[in-house]
Amino acid sequence: MQQILLKITQRLTTNQRTFLAEIIGTFIVVVFATGSVVIDAKLNGVLGIPFVAFAPFVGIAVGVYLFSKISMAHFNPAVTLGFLITRHIKKSQLTFYFTAEIIGALLGSLFVKYVIGTEAHLGANAPNYTLSIPVIFGIETLASGLLMAVILTVVYSKALRGFSGIAIGELLVSIYSFFHLSLGLP
Repeated sequence: MQQILLKITQRLTTNQRTFLAEIIGTFIVVVFATGSVVIDAKLNGVLGIPFVAFAPFVGIAVGVYLFSKISMAHFNPAVTLGFLITRHIKKSQLTFYFTAEIIGALLGSLFVKYVIGTEAHLGANAPNYTLSIPVIFGIETLASGLLMAVILTVVYSKALRGFSGIAIGELLVSIYSFFHLSLGLP
């Protein structure tokens, strides 16, 4: 099987491999992140925040280890935008990455809907509307900024070689756990 996949991927151009890696990686991240919420909701919250926080870590780690050498493992338009700003990708690649990430996210959401379930609004993240809009915006900005800082550190640092998926995934666990446990976010 591995040799068949190798033969197929060798026939693809670099751009085609990148596009495919971003679709598959984004699919994995969406299925693990939103699927964990749906599974927990189906089980009436028995698995709880540790499961819901840890599942995206696994998805990110798997995606980064599988695809970082092919596509730099963006899997998120915000990350792609960060890579554009830091000149890791060209403007001409922006639409290419965004399209792959949107397709991967849509396929991941369809998979969750038809295979895992529709509970908890398909695992969609929603803010705690008891908080003010500026606080919600601040939380999202802080979380996104932390994520980008870790990703850029991983990209620029040789010290984290081999541990990039773990570093990025662990940050997601920490962000999710902190904001959801301390602020009561859904």
